[in-house]
Amino acid sequence: VQLQAFGGGLVQPGGSLRLSCAASGFSSGYYAIGWFRQAPGTERRGVSCISMGDGSTYYADSVKGRFTISRDNAKNTVYLQMNSLNAEDTAVYYCAMDPGRCGRTWYVWKTYQYWGQGTQVTVSS
Repeated sequence: VQLQAFGGGLVQPGGSLRLSCAASGFSSGYYAIGWFRQAPGTERRGVSCISMGDGSTYYADSVKGRFTISRDNAKNTVYLQMNSLNAEDTAVYYCAMDPGRCGRTWYVWKTYQYWGQGTQVTVSS
């Protein structure tokens, strides 16, 4: 299984970015993709999760109403649309995959078996 995350960059406060996570090497369409972020000196924290099978979604309270996760099953790709970004959103963002669907522990990094490389998101004026 391979996951490729991309789309990070430098954006001004109040701006938007869209991250993408492309998955390959997994034959089943029944899996969950989670987005995590990690700022220097902090632990990796769950941002959002989507179940590829039924499309159910979960969000951390800190991003509700600003971030939207979506999927394209045909492309095995998950998107994270991030709006109204602020300095607290600055972090390395990772996508991760686990067979099945997003569960009660979707926000815990140990839940996921496979990880992509991170993509840096910097919110600064």
